[in-house]
Amino acid sequence: MTLYIDADAFPNLLKPIVFRAIERLSLKTLVIANKKVNIGTSSFIKYLVVNQGADEADNKIIELLEEGDLVITADIPLANRTIEKKAHAIDHRGETYTKDNIKEYLAVRNLMQEIRDSGELTKGPAAFTQKDAQKFANSLNAFLQKI
Repeated sequence: MTLYIDADAFPNLLKPIVFRAIERLSLKTLVIANKKVNIGTSSFIKYLVVNQGADEADNKIIELLEEGDLVITADIPLANRTIEKKAHAIDHRGETYTKDNIKEYLAVRNLMQEIRDSGELTKGPAAFTQKDAQKFANSLNAFLQKI
């Protein structure tokens, strides 16, 4: 299994959590973003900077992704594409996306986008907290123990 990190908006609080898991399990990891994002120095981590532009990092992840791999992303359309390729996805707040729940997340995301596009002001996501990081760590560890 390869771990892919959609690193364009990767929270700093998660970097040490992910780095420890990578080192502990010798987990082959690709960190992909539009700019240099440093998770840490490890022989198990490769960094790939893609061109600027919407979905460039997402498209590269999907291009390289194989069945059974894991993607860490807050991007619901990328999570959907990941599930369609029979891979796994976890978001920054610890939500594990599955074939059973991804369509609901996608529908809510699309509805909120339509509301914003119509000119309605909506709240963005809540600030990322230590509690979110802990939930992510628990989800990641649970997933890695299963495999």
